[in-house]
Amino acid sequence: MAKGKIASVFFCQNCGYESSKWMGQCPGCREWNTFVEEKVDRGSHMGGTSLSSSGRMQKAVPSVLADITIRKEDKLSTGMSELDRVLGGGIVQGSLTLVGGDPGIGKSTLLLQVCRNLSARGHKVLYISGEESLTQIKMRADRIGEFSSDMLLLCETNLAEVEEVVRRSQPEAVVIDSIQTMYLENVSSAPGSVSQVRESTGILLQLAKKLGVSILIVGHVTKEGTVAGPRVLEHMVDTVLYFEGDRHASYRILRGVKNRFGSTNEIGVFEMREEGLKEVPNASEYMLNGRPEEASGSVVVCTMEGTRPLLIEIQALVCSSNFGIPRRQTTGTDFNRVNLLMAVLEKRSGVQLGGCDAYVNVTGGMKVLEPAIDLGIVLALLSSFKNKPLNPRMIAFGEVGLSGEVRAVSQAAQRVAEAEKLGFDTCILPAVCEENCRKNSRIRLVGVNTVQDAMSLVF
Repeated sequence: MAKGKIASVFFCQNCGYESSKWMGQCPGCREWNTFVEEKVDRGSHMGGTSLSSSGRMQKAVPSVLADITIRKEDKLSTGMSELDRVLGGGIVQGSLTLVGGDPGIGKSTLLLQVCRNLSARGHKVLYISGEESLTQIKMRADRIGEFSSDMLLLCETNLAEVEEVVRRSQPEAVVIDSIQTMYLENVSSAPGSVSQVRESTGILLQLAKKLGVSILIVGHVTKEGTVAGPRVLEHMVDTVLYFEGDRHASYRILRGVKNRFGSTNEIGVFEMREEGLKEVPNASEYMLNGRPEEASGSVVVCTMEGTRPLLIEIQALVCSSNFGIPRRQTTGTDFNRVNLLMAVLEKRSGVQLGGCDAYVNVTGGMKVLEPAIDLGIVLALLSSFKNKPLNPRMIAFGEVGLSGEVRAVSQAAQRVAEAEKLGFDTCILPAVCEENCRKNSRIRLVGVNTVQDAMSLVF
């Protein structure tokens, strides 16, 4: 068969938009300077390898929705309750899951532990690595523990060979580490390019749906924190998980960004140890370790991550500015929200913060955007401004409006229960939530209607 014509095509690295010429702004996602040039074989490129073992076209037969049954066995438990929570109960059979994260954060270690747990319960697992040798994987596996004979390893980057091995060995779960190393021979661009990543993911998606095998793929991230390759990659998969945290610290946070089988608000907390990742069931206590007792500008707030209440510390530092324009900086929360809350304090409470630098930090490496932490940020700013420490056994939560009112938040009773469990004795909360939280609660509840009420009680 004659070889097809090699054409030069431009792809958007953000959304995968294809163009015959370079453009400064992508028409699809409206981003600037995202187009890269790639060579594409127009004649032979047919969207990857055929999934049909025979040469004949198979006819698609629709199914009756009422006849489809869902069994509990359709979800494989990973043996890690934190990961199962983020996944929505386990790995769904025939699903395609993308795990992203910074280099060295622990993606390969996490998936190798998942493979160990699955194989220990008799599930056949295939781990395919395009980055490490069998010896390197074995060295990491020895630190984690013993593996059963149902655990198979393969070092290969050619996706046609990978597909053949998967069809022949018939595993229940497959791990691809990483998608940026896989390539198709009939796509002329280099591995890791937009075309290769998109076409390789398309083949794995068909493989998962046709054979009913669960596939987990590792994706590297760019310096902006997004998965390298086209954004269409995240649209193709069923679940997108991001592994967050400082690689030099011991904690790791697994967050669901997209999940067709469960909530995207859940998080899992892990601690990195020499023998691998260990689950942290009591994340609130873990996040509050090392908290100063008599320091101003420190307050504990309660946020909800899905169904899990999480106590975290918010620190604020307010000092006189040496410049004409005061400096404001935030870590772990919304910068504009902090500026808004400072404006509310000036207008509604008469606190002169206009000539002060302000720094707000959410400890533990968490990123919290929930409005329920507004009251905590306000109290931390006031504590630092007045240089008066707050009660170390007190927590606060509530949304602050532009009029200075403290508004109700969801699941207030669960937040109070979490604070009581960890030994806190006082809780400042919206007055409208106070009555519902008093049932079976021994903690002292203080309901406030405005920011001014909270200031009068605390200072």
